[in-house]
Amino acid sequence: MTTAAAPTRTTPRRAWSTGQIVLTVLGTAVSALFLAPLAWALFTSLKSETEAVEVPTHWLPEDWTGQAWTALFETGNITNWFVNSLVVSVCVTTIVLLVSALAGYGFARTEFRGKGLLMGVVMAGLMVSPAVLGVPLFTTVQQMGMVDTYWGMILPQCAPAAMVYILYKFFQGIPRELEEAAFIDGAGRWRVFFTIIVPLSRPSLAAVGIFTFISSWNNFLWPYMVTNNPDLMTMPNGIATVMNSYGIQWAQLMAGGLMAGLPLIIVFVFFQRQIVAGVAHTGLAGQ
Repeated sequence: MTTAAAPTRTTPRRAWSTGQIVLTVLGTAVSALFLAPLAWALFTSLKSETEAVEVPTHWLPEDWTGQAWTALFETGNITNWFVNSLVVSVCVTTIVLLVSALAGYGFARTEFRGKGLLMGVVMAGLMVSPAVLGVPLFTTVQQMGMVDTYWGMILPQCAPAAMVYILYKFFQGIPRELEEAAFIDGAGRWRVFFTIIVPLSRPSLAAVGIFTFISSWNNFLWPYMVTNNPDLMTMPNGIATVMNSYGIQWAQLMAGGLMAGLPLIIVFVFFQRQIVAGVAHTGLAGQ
């Protein structure tokens, strides 16, 4: 005896509203606007150097070639530049996370003499442009004998006033009852920090780490000031030297720019959830 299958209900698909259509079109236009420079750089890197400087210019190459990419790896020291940027950015990010977390927690949870003055110094650091500090920082680094060294590039980037303030505001939003319960159970300040505060702060710490890594990776001015050794160049500095006796090699320059931007794109693609969550949590904590 067979039973007839029950008919399945299909809900009719709702038509898009006018607002959804407008937002979709607007989002597509903005995305195309942001992706256009990347597309232009990619197509230019696949042209010959002669075609890259032709006037009038055109988007797609007439003769597709990977000559610029091959020349970049053969004549340039791009692998060394990449490793230098990675070492500097990872070290800066690690130190900034440690310093910012400890300083932010100290300001948020402890009372000590001179706290208001030190907090004022941190806030003043938000109003000073890094370019203004270039000369005094270079003089200090030179007197310490750290010119043309990794530490000369790393340490001056590890005074993160903005990151300290962001984590300070986040730590203020964590309920004190969690810490007080741990203190009653016999936990010390350090144990509370590493077992309670740090796990609760992962979204904000991830956002601070990602922003710091991106900022350090893109930093051109300070590594340019403090290094004269070509073997210590970072990606932005090394790419700026892509030229010959005839001038800038535009196809190679575009290929190098794409190589420099690739790690940042990967970081954003894989950690965009942490970035959004960190910004959201930081904003809520600051209310």
